Amino acid sequence: MAFKDAALKTWDQFTHVRVNSLNGKCTTLPILTLSSKYSRSFHLSWLGFWVAFLSWFAFSPLVPEAVKADLQLTAAEIGNSNIVSLCATLLVRVVVGPLVDRYGPRQVMAWLLILGAIPSGLAGTIHNARGLYVVRFFIGILGGTFVPCQAWTTAFFDKRVVGRANALVGGWGNSGGGFTFIIMVALYNKLRLDGLSMHSAWRAAFAIVPLPALLLTAAAILIFGVDHPYGRWQDRHKVPVAQLQTSDACAPALHDKDAEQGEVAEQKIEEIITKKDRGMVTPEVRLSSNEKAPSGVDIQAVNQELTLAIARDVILNPLTWLPSLAYMTTFGFELAIDANLANVLFSLYTGRNFGQTKAGYIAGIYGLLNVFARPLGGYLGDLIYKSFGVPGKKYLTLTCGAIQGVISIGLGVYIDRHDNPKLAVVVVLFIIVAIFNEIANGANFSLVPHCNPNSNGFMTGIVGAMGNMGGVFYAIIFRFQPKPFGKAFWISGILTIVVNVVLMPMRVPHR
Repeated sequence: MAFKDAALKTWDQFTHVRVNSLNGKCTTLPILTLSSKYSRSFHLSWLGFWVAFLSWFAFSPLVPEAVKADLQLTAAEIGNSNIVSLCATLLVRVVVGPLVDRYGPRQVMAWLLILGAIPSGLAGTIHNARGLYVVRFFIGILGGTFVPCQAWTTAFFDKRVVGRANALVGGWGNSGGGFTFIIMVALYNKLRLDGLSMHSAWRAAFAIVPLPALLLTAAAILIFGVDHPYGRWQDRHKVPVAQLQTSDACAPALHDKDAEQGEVAEQKIEEIITKKDRGMVTPEVRLSSNEKAPSGVDIQAVNQELTLAIARDVILNPLTWLPSLAYMTTFGFELAIDANLANVLFSLYTGRNFGQTKAGYIAGIYGLLNVFARPLGGYLGDLIYKSFGVPGKKYLTLTCGAIQGVISIGLGVYIDRHDNPKLAVVVVLFIIVAIFNEIANGANFSLVPHCNPNSNGFMTGIVGAMGNMGGVFYAIIFRFQPKPFGKAFWISGILTIVVNVVLMPMRVPHR
């Protein structure tokens, strides 16, 4: 009977919408349905980030053999192209954060996909290393989709589930990096079997998959997406009267242990202070002496437009740099691995039975692990939050980042100490690195909504940009540490450990 009740409760969490009446955010994860604006926004946010990878990392699996041979690239030029791509995304993420706060994540996501489709369609015009740098730089625009991806779910999901929501969309979106290896390698091989030359096959692959995928997804986001729980983005400061009475025709909000501990978000709105135009109102809650004031993430489904004063406050806030620096060491490392792993494996094991195809498929494992590892980080963050609050999320993030660094050192030392390192050992070690790496990423964006809840877009842009800055740092390490690459792994590991340990004493709010 207990098992049946637990199963029904779990099913309810993934199929029914429960809304926090104070901020309009969903307290469940209705991801097994498309009937509500919460579920549609959830799925469109990760899908937009997922298709971005189809172009952003499409070169990586084809570089070791096809692109390198066709364009007559050196190892240094390949490394430079990886760095150029990550640099572009770093710049875009800084700019995209304020745009999200002003125009909303849906519009920003759609237009990033449309803009990124232009250089994706021009990939076939590349004829030398310089052209590769230019096209990969502008394709890097697509990496900015991470910011609206995270900001969209943060605007729609309550703090009790926002860690899982952000981690799921981030993880499923990041898995596009793994699927890209499979899709692009398989498509390239099929085109070669159909008679296309190496020169034509990799160019045609870009026109067949990334370009239409980007445009179709952008259209779906504009047609089926919703800006905010309250409707239009410009109405995000207002609460419809109808919602206060019926909560979007959904079932009433759930009451759980958090509510019993003093959260007023789902208990009542005692008084409506100010009535707005067109039937819109702004709620204000009066607390009794034994109630705790709601936290910023309780009351905010609102992004403030960026001003110089707000930007200064966010930038000078230590809580901005805690998740940002941690993300630099985890997501940054993941980006560098996604860009370099196929080439590393191809260089270590190249031979008659190990070519571009096998290197690409094995390297794709790293990104594919995001399907469960990053969501697991968000789930653990929400779980720990119930007992240990925000500090629990912090320690989970930093501990996983430090463990990632330790295993990375082990991988690098193993490669350096063996002239012919066993492929199985290398694969097992980088899988372990990936799991802790991606759990840390998921836990990090379980922590982010607590840091600057009124500037969600700007905050997400900073954290995301720092992730890309880390990608540039780690890519430079791989660029200047040639075969057998072991030194690149253990240098990266040391950097990761140092940063995460230094961040441990930093204080965070309890709730």
